Amino acid sequence: MKWHPSSPSLLRAALAAAPLLSLAVLAAAQEPSQPIRLPEARHAGAMSVEAALWARRSVRDLKPDALPLADAAQLLWAAQGKNRPDGHRTAPSARAVYPLEIYLIAGSVEGLAPGVYRYRSATHDLVLAQAGDKRAELTAPPGRPAGGAALAPVVLVYAVASDRAAPRWGPMSDRFGAMEVGFAAQNVYLQAAALGLGTTFMAGFNDSAMARVLGPGERALGIMPVGRPR
Repeated sequence: MKWHPSSPSLLRAALAAAPLLSLAVLAAAQEPSQPIRLPEARHAGAMSVEAALWARRSVRDLKPDALPLADAAQLLWAAQGKNRPDGHRTAPSARAVYPLEIYLIAGSVEGLAPGVYRYRSATHDLVLAQAGDKRAELTAPPGRPAGGAALAPVVLVYAVASDRAAPRWGPMSDRFGAMEVGFAAQNVYLQAAALGLGTTFMAGFNDSAMARVLGPGERALGIMPVGRPR
């Protein structure tokens, strides 16, 4: 039967269904994104540790070329991946607290939509924190134009969760947190060298914009843009 505005029964049915449809759309919008499985981390490579140490350097001039998802996964694993069945990781943590969280700001990664993702070491996967290309917004310090980090295909973010650190570390939280970031960052420097990639550690970024992306109680302490050297 053709609908007509003057048909009371059909109008009442449409109005009755509207709240249900609205609730369904809202529920779908609030449904958490599915974790993104990452390629398995490689545990052996063509470059020795000594060669990676020799090749390690800070590289700021990076090409915008897309990175394979496998390379992004390898960098994340090097930073905070699980390397033992008991859950211990590639970088040490005082008293095995592991308050360090690694985020991936993806701008140009093959097979991965632009966005900010949280890396989960226990399952070696990504969970979307915020969709869209956020490189310029998050990496440019307030009042400054976007720099080279906004052009890098990926940027790693190092954040420390105070709710896990403070109860175990107490007044040593800031010191231990900074040390843990340093351990993970050096792992990424060496892994980048082994992959033929360039990176540098940066402490300048947009703190307020970053805080809107991170989880409650997390504070970013540094970022590392990664890409192919020019």
